[in-house]
Parts: sequence; structure tokens; C-alpha cells
Amino acid sequence: MVPLRSIIKEACEKSLIVAKFFCVLHVTNKYLIDPVQTIGPSMLPTIDVTPSLYLAERISPRFGKAAQGDIVILRSPRNPRMCITKRLVGLEGDTITYVADPNKDDKQETVVVPKGHVWIEGDNKYKSNDSRNFGPVPYGLIESRYLHLKILGRSGINDLKLSIIKTYHKLDTEAEIICNALVFLYRGVGRAF
Repeated sequence: MVPLRSIIKEACEKSLIVAKFFCVLHVTNKYLIDPVQTIGPSMLPTIDVTPSLYLAERISPRFGKAAQGDIVILRSPRNPRMCITKRLVGLEGDTITYVADPNKDDKQETVVVPKGHVWIEGDNKYKSNDSRNFGPVPYGLIESRYLHLKILGRSGINDLKLSIIKTYHKLDTEAEIICNALVFLYRGVGRAF
């Protein structure tokens, strides 16, 4: 019969391994790479309308490296409990000319993006609630930058392989391992954008 002391010791060791794993997972999710689920038509045709799981990196926005043309995930300026996915169209100091309401007319307006703010728009101008509606948004609301890597979509897990839609970044072996681990852990779980 196994003594109680050895059972407790083994349970503590295994609990410590599990705790370390979740700490690493939390740090990875909070500061490095985040699996995100996108839902809605505002980024058509770039992002499919069906719910899909993608990867977003959190490093470059923290260091002010999000660039014009990037797709970013940010807190909604109207509802801080919700995140939205939009394209970064203008940075501070940029002059932006946009169609105020493409559903009604072609009337254009011009705005200069103030310091510390960005201008965001959805790729589908007819179905997007963006800076044309609520103006420039603070840069601090940007949480992550979209990597254009689709992990899960209509076809399911796809044997945990990444299907690359557009490649702006080349992933090395370590990054692929992290991505596959995140897919496994977040299978079917994500945030709506």
C-alpha cells in the first residue's frame, strides 16, 4: 500500500506542473499571442462572415508599432466590454478624407487625427460602425494586431494545422508550436468582435 505522504507529494508535484502551465498560457495570451474569434460583416471581404478563430499578436501595439493598413483589435469606444476588429487607416497627424455615410450619399468630410489617436474603418464601408461614426479613437484602446492566420473555421480544427490566408509574417517552429497549443486549448472558444 502506498503511504499517504507519497500520494500527497505526487499530487502537489502534478498540481505545480498544471499551475506553471496555466501561468505560461496566461502570459502568452495576455502579452504575446491571443486567439480571437471574429463575427460579423464589417471586415468583408478580408475576414469571412462566418465565426472563425484567428491569431492576433499583442507585442507591436504595446510599443506603438501598429502601422497604417494593419488590422487591429481594440476596445469599442462606445462599449468597453466589447472588442471590435477594424483596419487602421490613419495615425496621429494624418489628414483623412472619408465618405460620412456611404449608404445615403457620397458627401466627403475631412478630419485631422489628433495626437494619441488613430482612425479606424471596416473594410465593408456599408456595414461598419467605425471612426466615421464615433471619430478618432485613443491609441490606448488597441489591444492586438491581427496576424491574418486562420486557425479554425467552417471545416473545424483542420488537424491543428494553420491555414495561412495572407502572409505578412513567417512563423518559425517555436511559433507554430505555440499556435498549435493555443488552438488545442481554445478549441471553439474565443471572443466576439
